[in-house]
Amino acid sequence: MKKLLRLAVFVAGSFTAMHSMAEDAPKELNLGILGGQNATQQIGDNQCVKDFFDKELNVDTKLRNSSDYSGVIQGLLGKKVDMVLSMSPSSFASVYINNPKAVDLVGIVIDDTDKSRGYHSVVVVKADSPYQKLSDLKGKSFGFADPDSTSGYLIPNQTFRKEFGGTTDNKYNNFFSSVTFSGGHEQDILGVLNGQFEGAVTWASMIGDRETGYTSGAFNRMIRMDHPDLMKKIRIIWESPLIPNGPILVRSDLPPAFKAKLVSAIKKLDKEDHACFVKAVGGKQHIGETSLAEYQQIIDMKRELTKGGR
Repeated sequence: MKKLLRLAVFVAGSFTAMHSMAEDAPKELNLGILGGQNATQQIGDNQCVKDFFDKELNVDTKLRNSSDYSGVIQGLLGKKVDMVLSMSPSSFASVYINNPKAVDLVGIVIDDTDKSRGYHSVVVVKADSPYQKLSDLKGKSFGFADPDSTSGYLIPNQTFRKEFGGTTDNKYNNFFSSVTFSGGHEQDILGVLNGQFEGAVTWASMIGDRETGYTSGAFNRMIRMDHPDLMKKIRIIWESPLIPNGPILVRSDLPPAFKAKLVSAIKKLDKEDHACFVKAVGGKQHIGETSLAEYQQIIDMKRELTKGGR
């Protein structure tokens, strides 16, 4: 009788635990997508991700496409975004500085071609312009992408402050005639092409075939979209040192069992539907291990920028 009673208690307890886990598992999963590029294309590039997670985790995945980087930062901090497949390192730094425990690092995207763990900020001008180096842009209009972009602001801003002095507020001691935040990398490139800016920043892996926009980056996305001759129309006149690729993040306070399943599902997506993963992260990349140390320099730089102003 005692054995039967213990068995009944065990079964009841197991049922209660399973029922509790089922209740804890979210019915909705919010995937944050950084702004700054064609929204329709970004949603399209992530549709296969939605389909995969819906089936794998029995959830309704919502594609939370933000018009700017800040929307995803605030989404993670405000528990409105559950994961990001390719976060800007500078945006991750903003999240970490606000709340070091807000997100868990799942991994870093690594280039399929040469196993590179980083990319570059580049300054572009029109191919038929006379500008060959940064100093040639003195007195000209310049475009940044987004204040929370690493390659589109944080890294070039540091370079300009060292080379020209000043900040964005005084156009780097009036080196540029104007300094504008366009809203994103695609807008920066289009701004150069249509004459809004004489120079602007964007990002690229800088490996692989130049004519196809390299293995990853803003050029690659735009060429795939509707600008097949883009690389004939622009020239790169400056390239930054290597920047660590964006981290893959999940919200740290998701129910533990569900979070573990989500992390497994992200890695499964990379392996079992790599073409979908490549589409979503914007380049021929796969997931590798990472740690906070890989982003510490970016975090320190962002903290200094926040204290010192723009």
